[in-house]
Amino acid sequence: MTDATTSLYDRSLVIDGLQTCAWSRSIFEEMREGNVTMVNAASLLWENFSEGLAYVRQWEAHFAENADLIMPIRSVDDIEVAKATGRTGISIGWQNTSPLEDRLDYVRLFKMLGVNMMQLTYNTQNYSGAGYLENRDSGLTGFGAEVIDEMNRHGVLCDLSHVGDLTSEEAIAHSRKPVCISHVLPRALHDVKRNKPDHLFRACAQKGGVIGVSLFAPGLKAGNDATIEDYLDAMTHVLDLVGEDHVAIGTDFSTGHPRPGPWLLWANRDKGHARQLTNFGSTVVRKPQGFSRISETPNVADAMLRRGWSETRIQKILGQNWMRLFRETWTPEV
Repeated sequence: MTDATTSLYDRSLVIDGLQTCAWSRSIFEEMREGNVTMVNAASLLWENFSEGLAYVRQWEAHFAENADLIMPIRSVDDIEVAKATGRTGISIGWQNTSPLEDRLDYVRLFKMLGVNMMQLTYNTQNYSGAGYLENRDSGLTGFGAEVIDEMNRHGVLCDLSHVGDLTSEEAIAHSRKPVCISHVLPRALHDVKRNKPDHLFRACAQKGGVIGVSLFAPGLKAGNDATIEDYLDAMTHVLDLVGEDHVAIGTDFSTGHPRPGPWLLWANRDKGHARQLTNFGSTVVRKPQGFSRISETPNVADAMLRRGWSETRIQKILGQNWMRLFRETWTPEV
């Protein structure tokens, strides 16, 4: 990296909108090597209520055992503390609202336990709506509308990354507060279901939301041959649609999960145990060359500077846009 990149990166807040790793000290060390300020740690996919509690307990152990590397994020101010103390802040996130089961009051309970972001659905149907791989996207359910109301009320950011198109559209329209699409790529550049259409990016941004651009190779036209430049091409498409105040990073790193391996095979079955939804758990999926590891996160700032992007734009994308959204969504209503 150039001296200019190092200077810019070191003084920036660097926030990753979603990782789904097999959490361990070696991963936390890699986060520090990459000088990542905060991560939305969302390795919860199909779990029920008791398993959701177990995920929180797991993080309490990680925090106690790795206090020199990571710290819990309960508020926006905690992110600034993480930056100042040279640690990576961990905000607990979910990729499904399945741990809520059929109880709206669990939204407040899990917020109190440190869950700041909840993806409305994972890949298929739940009580709230349809995932992008459901056979028929019937839209936001009545219960799902109430779940979003509770998220708005208690300071939980609603994520729509794996959510079906119709359910996403209706969730954006229903929410009083901005929402996010934490880890996604544009369907306009590569027409696969996991990617999202331009009109949803615009709708999300018009409500004040943020789109985190993902490194997921099957969503990039070059697939496993993609480079960091292909990643920035995808980001440029979204920037051109919604502007630099609504675009961020959401890598979707799954470091530590072997392919093939039991966790990824479970992740790619409906509810973890039913029909196989994709072959992503058993095929080779590589992150783009130049940004294939968490420790390489500084490279993205270098690549942005080479494109002539302003320092203001880069700092927004690296972390300021997430910070603005967290300020608007994480505070419970009184």
